[in-house]
Amino acid sequence: MAGPVGRRVTNASQSMRGSRIAFAILIGILLGCLFAVLYPHGLFSDYSNSAPHFQNRRVSKSNLQIGSTSCESTERVNMMKSDIADLSNSNDNLKKQVRDLTEKLQAAEQKNGQAEQQVVVVGEPQKAGPFGTVKGIRTNPTVVPDDTVNPRLAKILEKIAVKKEIIVALANSNVKAMLEVWVASIKRAGVPNYLVVALDDGIVDFCKENDVSFYTRDPDEGIDSVAKTGGNHAVSGLKFRILREFLQLGYGVLLSDVDIVYIQNPFDHIYRDSDVESMSDGHDNMTAYGYNDVFDEPAMGWARYAHTMRIWVYNSGFFYLRPTLPAIELLDRVAARLSRPPPAWDQAVFNEELFFPSHPGYIGLHASKRTMDRYLFMNSKINYPE
Repeated sequence: MAGPVGRRVTNASQSMRGSRIAFAILIGILLGCLFAVLYPHGLFSDYSNSAPHFQNRRVSKSNLQIGSTSCESTERVNMMKSDIADLSNSNDNLKKQVRDLTEKLQAAEQKNGQAEQQVVVVGEPQKAGPFGTVKGIRTNPTVVPDDTVNPRLAKILEKIAVKKEIIVALANSNVKAMLEVWVASIKRAGVPNYLVVALDDGIVDFCKENDVSFYTRDPDEGIDSVAKTGGNHAVSGLKFRILREFLQLGYGVLLSDVDIVYIQNPFDHIYRDSDVESMSDGHDNMTAYGYNDVFDEPAMGWARYAHTMRIWVYNSGFFYLRPTLPAIELLDRVAARLSRPPPAWDQAVFNEELFFPSHPGYIGLHASKRTMDRYLFMNSKINYPE
């Protein structure tokens, strides 16, 4: 325990320490005021005044770099903006050209009177009847026969055709063996109205020897080069040009490749309600008559299901054409595409022209279609009974 003397010494020591601190603070304040009066611009202003050139140089150089970078960036941005504006204008011009061309195409089609002609063909406009009674036009009217197209062919058809219908096959000597089977089967089935378009002298001699009605075309360099030397597929492609005259003369034509075998008269099983009736390449009801094919891709989330309508192609080696404008247009379209590059398979082109719908830049064929009964007109893919 500290005595009275110890307490007095401690108190004196603390009092002296506080006085020193207060004195130091007072001196600091006085010195601050003194320097503020003597050096109003700061203690190091002299140093600053002694090196103005150096500082100005540094500042000027820095300002130059910043200004240069800013100027360069501005120029590049302006150039990029100008490029974008040019591209945008070019794109707008291209779009405008497409619109103008589309409008001109539509105007040209309307000028040709296609819509008006169609109305004239099908008759006067009609009112719609009660619900469930309205049926669209399924059967287009036939063309007016024009014997001046080919008087010689017109005389031949007048003698051979039955009810203005006839089976037509094209053949050259390369397919003579198949033609022999074709003729034998058609005679066995009792079909009287058939005609062979003889593409060379060998087939002419064969037809004469076997009492087969035939027709030889007038010389045509564009067709004869293929007709005399081409194989089955090459010859098959010629039919779209040759059949046109048959339709113009007003005859319904059942086109038959020579690899077809007849068991009964096919005219007994044709409906004649469409512009085109064709044998299908399908092997069952779905593939022959069409079905909804659903594509499933789980990665697409809620849109994973895509519905597609599918049907196997029509066989371009066996089909019936009514003598209508859409049927003739089909022949013209296919013949035109087969006559220019690139080379194409006639069956593929035949189906594309039949089924592809109208869309921007393309006007589809407005022809009615019917798929033949797949059991009465069987292809080589069908297994019977299934």
